[in-house]
Amino acid sequence: MNGNPSSDEPGSQGSVVFVVDDDASMREALSNLLRSVGIRVETFASTTEFLRQPRTAGPSCLVLDVRLQGSSGLDFQSQLVASNASIPIIFITGHGDIEMSVKAMKAGAVDFLAKPFREQDLLDAVTAALEADVRRREIEQQFADLHSRYATLTTREKEVMALAAKGLMNKQIAGQMNLSEITVKIHRAHAMKKMQAKSFADLVRMAESLGTAQGR
Repeated sequence: MNGNPSSDEPGSQGSVVFVVDDDASMREALSNLLRSVGIRVETFASTTEFLRQPRTAGPSCLVLDVRLQGSSGLDFQSQLVASNASIPIIFITGHGDIEMSVKAMKAGAVDFLAKPFREQDLLDAVTAALEADVRRREIEQQFADLHSRYATLTTREKEVMALAAKGLMNKQIAGQMNLSEITVKIHRAHAMKKMQAKSFADLVRMAESLGTAQGR
């Protein structure tokens, strides 16, 4: 592929659609369609070929044929779920039925398109899948940043943060931790600063996200 990834927006050089279909003419048709609207695409004849390909660092989605030589697309979806591989999947099939589509959607598929499908339906599904992957990556990055900030807290600061998030007043926290109220206030202020909390309510939301408010 030519061009350097530069953006996470769907359709940009930073996004890529992987197509896995054992029908060469279908792979070519899908590739031409996606490229015609500026979407970067890579095609594979099998899931084995796809797995050999290093994953892109940017947003992506997988257009996957249900019936493949060897394991089915649904089996491959199960393998990805079991391995915690996060990539939105759009299934395409010429032999689909309601039971198959329900199974795929319950397992997290973005869409299930029966051949022959309208080109616009596929483009809409791909756009939705890439946008979903952008959002997932943003949430994961925010959570990683939150954990990184939390790791800078001292043990006392973490404990004060957890107790405060449970609704305890500084005086109650001081009694429980056998500290002076002034010391608790200092730990709480340090925790808010290190966590970059704009308000106490913000700190509580962070504690809930981390699970500290519930003692997890």
